[in-house]
Amino acid sequence: MSLINILILIVSALLLRFAFPGKLRRWALLVVSTLAIFWLQPALPIRNMDFWFPLATLGLILLSWALTADGDQLKQKRNWLAVALTLAVVLIIALTRFISFEGLITATRPPQIHQIIIALVVFISAAYLLTRYANPTETALSLGILALLLIFLVLKTPILSLYSSMGLRRLMAQDPALAQSTDLGWLGFSYVAFRLIHTLIDRMMGRLKDIQLDEYLVYTIFFPAFIAGPLDRLQRFRKDLDSPTPLTAQEVLAAGKRLAIGLFRKFILADSLAIIAISASNTSQVNSAGWLWLMLFAYSFQLFFDFAGYTDIAIGAGLFLGFTLPENFNRPYRQPSLSLFWNNWHMTLTQWFRGYYFNPVTRGLRRDGKLSAPMTILFTQISTMLIIGLWHGVTRSYLVWGAWHGLGLFIHNRWSAFSSPKVAAVTQSKPWLGNLFQVSGILFTFLFVSLGWIWFSMPTVGLGWQTFTRLFGLGG
Repeated sequence: MSLINILILIVSALLLRFAFPGKLRRWALLVVSTLAIFWLQPALPIRNMDFWFPLATLGLILLSWALTADGDQLKQKRNWLAVALTLAVVLIIALTRFISFEGLITATRPPQIHQIIIALVVFISAAYLLTRYANPTETALSLGILALLLIFLVLKTPILSLYSSMGLRRLMAQDPALAQSTDLGWLGFSYVAFRLIHTLIDRMMGRLKDIQLDEYLVYTIFFPAFIAGPLDRLQRFRKDLDSPTPLTAQEVLAAGKRLAIGLFRKFILADSLAIIAISASNTSQVNSAGWLWLMLFAYSFQLFFDFAGYTDIAIGAGLFLGFTLPENFNRPYRQPSLSLFWNNWHMTLTQWFRGYYFNPVTRGLRRDGKLSAPMTILFTQISTMLIIGLWHGVTRSYLVWGAWHGLGLFIHNRWSAFSSPKVAAVTQSKPWLGNLFQVSGILFTFLFVSLGWIWFSMPTVGLGWQTFTRLFGLGG
């Protein structure tokens, strides 16, 4: 998002809070968030996809809700009102094609009205049939999760994205020979998918019931957190939706402070560091290992200030709207171990994976008893980090990054189990050694994480390995 986009969203949050008190607030949030996902979606090389992707987001939310709902929820006027209101917003956006060729809300002119109506009828009919005949069974919910994962796989796998782009170009009467794997820039899908999968799993496990469509839509496309999180749970989110935090002078001050910190981190620190941060183009222009180390550390801090800045902005805007969004970063580079780093870096993401993958798989393996405790830890930590790597992109570089952290976590786990009693005994008689271990742990963890970012920043494993060796004066 640009600075102008963010400022407009911040002002919108304030106006919405003051102009729509009480029960009107949730409906205003639904309208503004629906407008926002169309407005924020950038133009794409494939014709009309800046409209179809946001519409597909709404369609997936509607279908996912239908999988969690039972037939009785079709009788509730509140759910039909949510459908009607969302439908009205989409049709109003579609009508802007007759006002401006470039589009007033979408980046380009919306597609033909009859095409949009057909798509809306398909989504609403499918949702109706699912709600009417496919009660929230484990099979139906599992198929919904699988469908979301398949879409995710297509978007994150370069070769699949390329073929999908070629197919969409043919459908839009464009030259498929111009297709690229980067054409499918579906804004916000990664975080939307996580939220939807969370609700489907929790519905399957009996932890989430009586989901209303309006709160489901607002939760999934809540505009302050739509693009970069933080990830929240619907159970917690709906509490703030029903009973928002009072907008006192203290809350306004806290929100303004978080917004100022976020804007400074993102647009001053992160954007400035990006100029010298390590990248494929910057790396080719330097020969000194010293400069490479400087560029690598600049990249480490650029990532932190970029992600943490967006989180600060989301939390600040959320406070204006009466929502206390979860924290996402807690001084991760000041942690003395890799496990503590991951407990404080992108915390909502790691908590999501811990709750929905790591803990269930660990419990299952221990219950079966087929693997020893160390082998169970090795498998779960490596597989978890590999999946987190693949979440960023299905490429070899992200797999190497995931394996780097998975092995690092396992080695730290084993070393900690071996050395902790001995270290505790030594530091009890010599407290200054405890401070030394703490500082050395922070430095080593930062170095390890920074070296891992090489695979994050380089487009290929070969270029990443070349950069890695050059840092130690071993490359050409």
